Amino acid sequence: MALRVVGAGLGRTGTSSLKDALELLLGGRCYHMTELFGRERDTAVWLAAARDEPVDWHALLAEYAATLDWPACSYWAELRAANPDALVLLSTRESAEAWWNSMEKTIVQVLSSPVPAGNPARQKRREMVLEMMTSRFVADVTDREAMTTAYGRHNAAVRAGVPAGHLIEWQPGDGWDPLCTALGVPVPALPFPHVNDSAAFRDSQGWDTTH
Repeated sequence: MALRVVGAGLGRTGTSSLKDALELLLGGRCYHMTELFGRERDTAVWLAAARDEPVDWHALLAEYAATLDWPACSYWAELRAANPDALVLLSTRESAEAWWNSMEKTIVQVLSSPVPAGNPARQKRREMVLEMMTSRFVADVTDREAMTTAYGRHNAAVRAGVPAGHLIEWQPGDGWDPLCTALGVPVPALPFPHVNDSAAFRDSQGWDTTH
């Protein structure tokens, strides 16, 4: 299966909600960071990508109609080259500061915290994400200024690298319309999904969400 949508938006830009939405609209699965929880073998493939080693993107993503979130968003250009007919979906927040505020409470805390003993798969994922971030995004995920600068740089590169007719821009709150218009499908008679806000993310990691 060729990808129909390549997600270029960074994590914490509504990608979990978009995953549910795209799977409904496309009738196929969407590759998101959460897919790695059940596909431990994929971690080594993404680590190879972070080290600029060759990756067979079609073999890795053969079961999927779309990609979203990290790690795939770091390789949006490679995925688009492998799937030239795919649309590129750039999800963003209303500002770099809003994005950082969400990142700081969630992904940054996970990457800055030790992995509990007895969870080697999670440790390998953490190591892969840190290497990917270092090679593709920013050296220090706790550096707010570097992170917000990298956020702007990433989004600008996507906008510059994708022709307007192939680019979908979307922000949380935009709902179905930008997706359905670009995909040429009817708007579902269902509310747009809203999942995995900061509190839900923290709860999924076993954190006390009251702090």
